[in-house]
Amino acid sequence: MKKSWVKPRAKYSCNCHLWRIFWRFARDDMRIAEIRFVIKILVSVCILILCTWVVERHNLPTLAGLIVVMPLTSFIFLVWLYLDHPGDFDLMAGYSKGALLGIVPTALFFLMAFICFRRHLSLWLVLCAGFAVWFVAAFIHQWLLNK
Repeated sequence: MKKSWVKPRAKYSCNCHLWRIFWRFARDDMRIAEIRFVIKILVSVCILILCTWVVERHNLPTLAGLIVVMPLTSFIFLVWLYLDHPGDFDLMAGYSKGALLGIVPTALFFLMAFICFRRHLSLWLVLCAGFAVWFVAAFIHQWLLNK
């Protein structure tokens, strides 16, 4: 007989669908790395939802932009990087160096987007122009760091 992923009803008092989904993802044979991956996705989605909420609810696009580029994502990434590679400070220093110097390509992307939006260009054209500038700057960034 095929084993079901739903736990028996007698053991758990909650019969909601979300509880079943939780138990599906929290099976005994699930590895810790998979759980961490799901948590990473959920935290990232929550940050994006927060930014969208700030823009839609409070009409503060500049605050949403600040939240997206703030070191919160780097803070979270450094914590996860440390948990995945405890004691590997060279790896963390390399990430920090890349992030610090990666500010320049990111700033150029937003500068291009700002210029294009001020000229009332379409979103797709703005994104293409911004990413073109970012890719060139990122290529130079990587070339200089890996010399």
